Amino acid sequence: MAGETEVQVSHFLDQHGLGAFQIKLIVWSVLLAIIDGYDIGAIAFAAPSLIKEWHIAPKELGLVLSASNIGVLFGSQIFGWIGDRYGRKTALILSNLLFGIFTFIAAYSTNLTELSALRFVAGLGIGGVIPNLVAINAESAPRNLRATLAIIAVGLVPLGGALAGFAAAALVPQYGWQILFEIGGIVPVVFALAAIVTLPESIKFMTLHDSHRGKMEALLAAIVPGYKVPPNARFVIEDEKQSPSNPIYLFGNGLAAITPLTWLMFACNLMGYFFLISWTPTLMGAAHVAPQTAALAGAALQVGGTVGSLILCWWLQKARFLAIAILFVIAVPVVGSIGYAGLSSTGALIAVTFFAGCIVLGIQSGINVVGAMIYPTSLRANGSGWQLGIGRLGAIIGPLLGALFVGLPVPQLYMWSALPFAVGAVVCFIIYRLNTARLKAHPELAQGQ
Repeated sequence: MAGETEVQVSHFLDQHGLGAFQIKLIVWSVLLAIIDGYDIGAIAFAAPSLIKEWHIAPKELGLVLSASNIGVLFGSQIFGWIGDRYGRKTALILSNLLFGIFTFIAAYSTNLTELSALRFVAGLGIGGVIPNLVAINAESAPRNLRATLAIIAVGLVPLGGALAGFAAAALVPQYGWQILFEIGGIVPVVFALAAIVTLPESIKFMTLHDSHRGKMEALLAAIVPGYKVPPNARFVIEDEKQSPSNPIYLFGNGLAAITPLTWLMFACNLMGYFFLISWTPTLMGAAHVAPQTAALAGAALQVGGTVGSLILCWWLQKARFLAIAILFVIAVPVVGSIGYAGLSSTGALIAVTFFAGCIVLGIQSGINVVGAMIYPTSLRANGSGWQLGIGRLGAIIGPLLGALFVGLPVPQLYMWSALPFAVGAVVCFIIYRLNTARLKAHPELAQGQ
């Protein structure tokens, strides 16, 4: 159109760098990530109490430990689509309300069937958090910080799981396992209600939707006081080639093999990850480790994950899939040694579980972000949702396999649990080679990442 000017949104973000808007968004993201991680991990720390109170065998816990992951299998895709269609903010608010309400109700379950059903519904909401946190941060950051800020946001998910472990050690002996779910239900509802007023929306999502023009102009003026959008200006994301928000386009632009391979990569890591966080407290108990030490070992996994994610974020920003492939290789011997450490000493157990968390959850934070960033803004939450959703098949299988083989010697179980990381290393290296070739053939695609 004659006289029409463009506001290049990516250039605007690059030009003005990290500011109060991104810091506010990160603070919000950290809060949402922590309570998401808390609710993911709470069931594992409630499990030893359920065994005693309900007089059940450890093998019977397989379904309840996997129930929320079955919900995530669908919720990641549902809320990923909602995020791409109606906004990352809307998806985050709805997902927190859903899992908060049903986690609170789960505190009053009286049997495994009820608890499994409620954990499934809560899992639908839990699944919506990470895809939209990745998208909202990557799409509101300058190019040199896109992956870093998103990794920091989702890297705090394990800290929430660690808080569940500390809460179990401190509160469950006095108040019972129910307190874990009461906390995990009330907090996300409070956060969701507060987010309605104060959580910002993704800048690039608003760029693609003209109905947000007024909010977009106000946000740009808030980032740069006094900035005025030229009359009749058109907002554009100049460094991305957009596709319709339809899952079929997840296989376009050279992604036909890469997309399903990322699903397999997610499944491998989540299989090993959820075996570790779901069964470690119970398996350490079977190895005659004191209950509080077992809870602290589970918490050490999660704390290690947070530390690992934050330490590794700069390397992951730079090396992407190659860095993740190397971390998969390192995970194999580290995870395989946990069972032997549990039979050694408390110090060795805590140290090894902490280091395992650094690697395994560092991988998960990396693939959550690096995997999502191969897609443009119009598909990012949807693409991330499919990766997490299909990958959740691994998260479902991990705890169930633990239930099948829980009678094996503990060291042997952990040796077997390292196998998915070996497969993940091979798959991730293949993705690295394919994506490198793709970006060389189409260098314009690299600008959006």
